[in-house]
Amino acid sequence: MNPSSDVFSPLLALLLAVTLLAPIPTNAIKFSLQSYRYPPTKCIWNTAHANTLVIVTANVGPGEKQRVDVEIIDSSEQKNVYLSKRDIKGETRLAITTHAEGEVGVCFKNYQDPDVPYADSANLNRVIDLDVDIGADAVDYNAIANQESLSSLETEMRKLEGLTKEIVDELGYLKKREEKFTDTNLSTNQRVQNFAMFSIFSFTALGVWMIFHMRAFFKRKYLID
Repeated sequence: MNPSSDVFSPLLALLLAVTLLAPIPTNAIKFSLQSYRYPPTKCIWNTAHANTLVIVTANVGPGEKQRVDVEIIDSSEQKNVYLSKRDIKGETRLAITTHAEGEVGVCFKNYQDPDVPYADSANLNRVIDLDVDIGADAVDYNAIANQESLSSLETEMRKLEGLTKEIVDELGYLKKREEKFTDTNLSTNQRVQNFAMFSIFSFTALGVWMIFHMRAFFKRKYLID
């Protein structure tokens, strides 16, 4: 039996298992962005954990008398704005590192020049090809391999390390969410119990008060002694 096959078979099996279990953080979309003098914001959202590398590649098609601005934000309570860039053209590559758990939004606005006739304004738009890489997929392992003189096997192991870290982070995130939901459930149950005890006490006190009140009423009417 070939010894090298004994080494590579478990490695390939591990690579396949990690690849199948890992989330798919790469998102690509192509869309047409209509221009307006006061344009609305169009955002593309992707889920990302805290301290995660995000690479945004936007390829903006040609378009006269239009200006496309891009802004990268998140959905956290702080509403972090990671960067903002005006008048992007052609291929633009942007890199950020997230600060909080949640979703990262890549937002576009397509401004129309004021001198565009109203009859032609509805026909002005630009095509945007957007590619968002998150986590391990955002890392350029070829560049790392060239810089550190890594072999192909070492490069694959580095990829496995990145994917494994993503899985561990995902499991940790799910554990935190489970703990949060458990705490919320316990708190809700405690509130329900407190409300039930308060309701029982209130109805009991009301019943006792009604008994004494009816007794006094009947005595005033000489219906009872």
